[in-house]
Amino acid sequence: MTRRAAGTVGLMVLVVGMVAGDEVRARPSRDVLFQVSTIDALMAGLYDGRLALGQLRRHGDFGLGTLTALDGEMVAVDGRFYQVTSDSVAHRVAPSQTTPFAAVTFFDRDQSATVKPGMTLVELQARLDRDLPSANWFYAIRIDGTFRIVKTRSVPRQQRPYRRLVDVVAEQPTYEFHDVAGTLVGFRCPYFVKSVNVPGYHFHFLTADRARGGHVLDCVTEAAVAWLDTTPELHLALPDEEEFRCANLGPAQAGELEKVEKDR
Repeated sequence: MTRRAAGTVGLMVLVVGMVAGDEVRARPSRDVLFQVSTIDALMAGLYDGRLALGQLRRHGDFGLGTLTALDGEMVAVDGRFYQVTSDSVAHRVAPSQTTPFAAVTFFDRDQSATVKPGMTLVELQARLDRDLPSANWFYAIRIDGTFRIVKTRSVPRQQRPYRRLVDVVAEQPTYEFHDVAGTLVGFRCPYFVKSVNVPGYHFHFLTADRARGGHVLDCVTEAAVAWLDTTPELHLALPDEEEFRCANLGPAQAGELEKVEKDR
C-alpha cells in the first residue's frame, strides 16, 4: 500500500493493489475502484463534499454515491452522472457539484451471469456469488433489463448539524416501480473492507429513460442480463480536513449499516 497526494484540494489517496511476490502488480488504470471517503465517515454524518464530480469522472464512468449534504443518491452509468433526489426523480448533475462519498470505475464487461425471471435481490446476489473468480476482490456490476418490481429509496438533503445516517434513513421516502425497464448499477466489495465500503452488494437504480431511480432495497427480475467487471485495485481518497481527522470512526453501533443499506 502506498500513499500519495491526490492532486485535488483537501484529499489524500491510499492506493491498495494486488501483489505478486514482493511487488505490487501493475494493473491497467481501468481496473481501479476509486473511492472518496469511507462508509463509516458517511455513517457518522460527514456529509460535506470535497471532490467535484468533474474531477471524479476522471476516475470512472460508472458508479454510485451521494452528493454534498446527503442530497439524494448519485448514479453514474455510460459516463453520465445523475442525482436522484428524495422524490425519486433523476437529474443530470453539474461538474461543479461535490460528493462526500462515492465509488467509481471504468466499466468493462469481463463476464456475464444468467439472471432468471422471478429472482429477488437476495436470490440475485447469491446467483452472482457463484460466478465470482474470488470473494476477496472488488466487482463492478451492471444489470440491464426489465423488472417486475424495484423498491428504492432516496434520502433528503440535510442541514447542519448533521444527523447520523441511520437516523436519516429512518425517515426516508421509499418508492416502488412495477414492470419497469432499467439498470442496476453497483459493486460487490469483500467483507474485510466493512469500515471502508459496504461489504457485499450495493446497488442504485435508474429507469431506462434515466428519469427516476434510487438506492435499491429490493427487486424482482423479469428479463435481465448481468455483467461483472473484476476490479482488484482500490484507490481511497480520504478527506484532509479537521472534521475527518477528528471524527470518531470506530465501529458503528451494531446493525446500523444493515438498517441503512437494507431497510431492516
